[in-house]
Amino acid sequence: MSPEIIRLIVQSTIDTLYMVALAVGFGTLVGLPLGIFLATGGKGELLALPGLRSALGFIANATRSTPFIILVVAIIPFTRLVAGTSIGTSAAVVPLTVAAIPFIARLIEAAIREVDHGLVEAARAMGATPLQIVRKVLIPEAMPGIVLGLTLAIVNLIGFSAIVGVVGGGGLGDLGIRYGYQRFMPEVMLAVVVVLIVLVQGVQSAGDLLSRRLNKRNRQTS
Repeated sequence: MSPEIIRLIVQSTIDTLYMVALAVGFGTLVGLPLGIFLATGGKGELLALPGLRSALGFIANATRSTPFIILVVAIIPFTRLVAGTSIGTSAAVVPLTVAAIPFIARLIEAAIREVDHGLVEAARAMGATPLQIVRKVLIPEAMPGIVLGLTLAIVNLIGFSAIVGVVGGGGLGDLGIRYGYQRFMPEVMLAVVVVLIVLVQGVQSAGDLLSRRLNKRNRQTS
């Protein structure tokens, strides 16, 4: 493998990490509060706004049920509006973020719902406000599950970042298509697959380790 190809693989890996990091960051920024609300906004729950919760839940489900490649094409006008272009790594962040938000929200919702309801009732009995309960009870107790959820989201976004390469999104997927497939260079395709596997394994291992440590810490403080 030539030094030029190695340089392209390194640059494409950096581009993939850039896309995924931004998408996870923006997705968490919106998905975390959305997930908390989906978990606590039902009738009789902590932040009871069932009508709004149903509407947001429908939007989240509709976005998640759309195949990612179709989503990328469908929101091209929005991508151009936000990024100024529909091609390249910066443009790819937009559909990745749109896909990440509902996915992260549902994972966080599931983690929040795993928290013992008795802890919420105890905090209510002590006069804590809903926001205090969210901040001091729900999020700390759900943190191991939230970390696992974000780990799963990152792994999925790494896969999505490869898919977005099909439409000129850059990164490892784009490299694999242009060199491995179109130029008949199987060694490049193999290198891309190996790098993606290493990234996924690294992220999953780190997420599992952090989640276990947070879980042990919660048990020691409870």
